[in-house]
Amino acid sequence: MTVAMLSLAACPGDDGPGGGTSLGDDETLPTGDDEVGSESTGESGETGDTGSTSGTETETETDSSTDASTDTDTDTTEETGEEPCTTNEECEGDPNGPICEMGACVECTEEQDPCDVGLYCVDNLCEVGCADDEDCPDGLLCDTEENSCTGCVVDTDCPLGSVCEEGDCVAGCTDEQPCQDGFTCCAGDCQDLLNDPNNCGDCDEVCPDFPNAEDLCTDGGCMMGECEDGFFDCNGDPVDGCESSSQCACTPGDTISCYDGFPPATEGVGECQAGTRTCNDQGTSYGPCEGQVLPVQEICNNGLDDNCNGQTDENPDDDNDGWGVCDNDCCDQVGPDCATPDVVNPGAFEVDGDDVDNDCDGQVDNPVPLCDAGLASNSSNPLDYARSIDLCQFTSENPPLSQRIWGVIDADLQRANGTGSPNANSRSIRPGFGNNNSPQAGSSFALMSSGFAAAPGQTNPAHAGWETGNDMGADVGAPADWLAANGGSFPNAPGCTISGNTNANDSVMLKVRVRVPTNANSFSAKFNFFSSEYPEYVCTSFNDFFITLVDSTDPDNPNDKNIAVYDDGNNTWPVSVNIGAAADGLFTQCDNGTISCFGTPQNYNGCVSENGLLGTGFDAFANACNGNDDVGGATGWLTMSGNVTPGETMEIRFVIWDTADSVWDSLVIVDDWQWSVQGATPGVQPPG
Repeated sequence: MTVAMLSLAACPGDDGPGGGTSLGDDETLPTGDDEVGSESTGESGETGDTGSTSGTETETETDSSTDASTDTDTDTTEETGEEPCTTNEECEGDPNGPICEMGACVECTEEQDPCDVGLYCVDNLCEVGCADDEDCPDGLLCDTEENSCTGCVVDTDCPLGSVCEEGDCVAGCTDEQPCQDGFTCCAGDCQDLLNDPNNCGDCDEVCPDFPNAEDLCTDGGCMMGECEDGFFDCNGDPVDGCESSSQCACTPGDTISCYDGFPPATEGVGECQAGTRTCNDQGTSYGPCEGQVLPVQEICNNGLDDNCNGQTDENPDDDNDGWGVCDNDCCDQVGPDCATPDVVNPGAFEVDGDDVDNDCDGQVDNPVPLCDAGLASNSSNPLDYARSIDLCQFTSENPPLSQRIWGVIDADLQRANGTGSPNANSRSIRPGFGNNNSPQAGSSFALMSSGFAAAPGQTNPAHAGWETGNDMGADVGAPADWLAANGGSFPNAPGCTISGNTNANDSVMLKVRVRVPTNANSFSAKFNFFSSEYPEYVCTSFNDFFITLVDSTDPDNPNDKNIAVYDDGNNTWPVSVNIGAAADGLFTQCDNGTISCFGTPQNYNGCVSENGLLGTGFDAFANACNGNDDVGGATGWLTMSGNVTPGETMEIRFVIWDTADSVWDSLVIVDDWQWSVQGATPGVQPPG
């Protein structure tokens, strides 16, 4: 049962109630003169004159208040007891924002705009849109007349809180394109559940119409604001709002019973009890409600009915994310520190920089530490290879809910068809490869090769020449599901020779089974593919492959499961030697010039440098192809992305092999696994 509370803000000249907190999601409050019917979270009790906390009596008198979260006018010291700010330093950590503007802390100004990508400053608030190109993600431009980022193709090209419509990023959201920080997706629109009276604490939760008073939403709870001119709240009851058209009058010292909890039926249930209000010395109004105990979120295992619903120590799961309050769900309802309860729980991953304790470990913005330092280069432990690509949290297949976190469940080193072990020399963990290939995150990365997984000078295993290469004795069939999805033959670049041999020779496969975070919609990893088949055998049957197969319930991945693919807008081409014939710019670390000397010679101009080959052995001299004299070439670092279903258990298979021979070897480096709350366009895009 959700607990909620309505509160009051004092009327002018009244000593009466002020402040307020959250209104719950389960029960509906009236939007007119109907009876109020929702309960209060009471996370911080009421602020202002009616402030109260769980099991405590209300004794604090404060000044009249209004909705501080939306009021950026400068309050005087007399009104608030706080000095106006004079510098940005004084606004550090202020919930209203980090910028001092005319004595008030605000989110931004036109001159000082700390808004995230995809947001720009409007009336001291960060709103979805842009003021210039710097406000847009890479590859998009700002239409300054419409204040929208342009050039998108799919929703995930846009920043959070916006979707793609006819090439423009416009405000909106989907399950895989979440809202910007602090907002919640409600039927395709991003709403501020902390401050919007029409979506207060939950989507479409409309605050009641307090008669003759302002309707406010503060910290996800409805509250009554100031009385309209000419009206007064004499009885302190928010249900009838500001009920009097004349000044309040009472006998000094007289007391009346009072109770601000909602629904009113919670009075006398569990820990909840009424308090008293005392007429002030001037006889003009009753003071704050003192001594009342209001409903709060249920506290686990204390033997009390804290939320006053007639049950003791129940385990509410109001956000339906599978974790109850007593299962360490630190955000079961919308509140000041959490706008999206359904994706905040122990099963989530920590989103760095969003100022939320996503995984409920008691710390904010503390991603799982990297774990790839000191790993043995010749480790035979498959979990070490998961660590080397920066998958650094581990769990089990069926843990109890209290231990149900995201993480690696299991890993295997196998051949391409999932049977047997690869040659031990064909996989390694390294702190670098050659002169210029360093880890993209952490201290090391994983190498898999159809030859020896080492550069010259490296040991355990040691280097062996890429050309003519080595037969590693690990020949099996290619992954059956991938092969079947491609009609029983290897997919190929247009016009290139298709091999009739569907064996994966000298193959290596790293398979990892992972429980996906409850707030993740996609992931990415970086790779760098090298091959000595470049340039001579491009567009021939000697088409060495690197594929990455994702077994997920998410429907937005390629039909053959392979995300190591390039989409040219019409077709997708897997990462292989022949991809060099599909488009310039996919092999970038190489010599420009003639390729496919042993096929149909053609010219290639996509190489940008040979620096990535230096010291790898692929830079060795070879009288290869009409003056194109390196042993091989490489893609350089590319990022591939795939989609996942939040909270599912998925498997990923990284596989490399020689095609149509067991020599002229290839190698791939894999590193820098990252989760994302945003969906992804699956596959690989050329750099830049």
